[in-house]
Amino acid sequence: MNRTTRLYALVEELRAAAPRPLTVAALASRFEVSRRTVQRDLGALMDSGVPVRSTAGRGGGWALDPAMTLPPVRFTADEAAALTSALAAAAGCAPYAGAARTAHQKLIASMTGPAPAAARELAARIVALPSRTPAAVRAAVERALTDRLVLRLSYVDAEGRASDRVVEPAGLLTVDGRWYLIAWCRTRRAGRGFRLDRIAEAAPTGERARPHDLAALLHGSAGADARPALASPTA
Repeated sequence: MNRTTRLYALVEELRAAAPRPLTVAALASRFEVSRRTVQRDLGALMDSGVPVRSTAGRGGGWALDPAMTLPPVRFTADEAAALTSALAAAAGCAPYAGAARTAHQKLIASMTGPAPAAARELAARIVALPSRTPAAVRAAVERALTDRLVLRLSYVDAEGRASDRVVEPAGLLTVDGRWYLIAWCRTRRAGRGFRLDRIAEAAPTGERARPHDLAALLHGSAGADARPALASPTA
């Protein structure tokens, strides 16, 4: 059993035993590896965001945090494929890429039946080019959007002109694999779209941003017809 397969199996073993903790010795025996290997694997799961925790003392051991785990979920083969491909694509270059990677691991851990194996096999066949957006810029944009903070950024437009802006983020627009931050630009006093890979620097100011209607900011632009990608279908 290779390490990747063992990590997935380790999560399933902890899930099956939950809420009862399992000792490192028991896990080492189950997977026929050393205790040191199990300790390294558990550390890797924690680093990747899987909610495993340890309890000391008699009767202690390792378990999945019941407050943060998903119940078993049954997906059809098509649903598992759709979720896997979407998360794999997001983990390549989209905003919240780090969260997409850990979400994929947690999602597979929550699946039952043949879906987990199919999802893992499909994920191995989806590749993505590295993002051209600096990690620090992406993290700043993510924080500003999530916490609704005013963002200070340095931007280079299509003609290579650089400018400094102070913006109030409203949302994200994706077009043909490119991502744009849609925001109210205080410098231009109008709605603007900023391609993420053209943002040279970005930093949340700590100031709360005013709420803005995303559709209103897109009105009259090339993205005016954009719709929420995960909107529920109407009757």
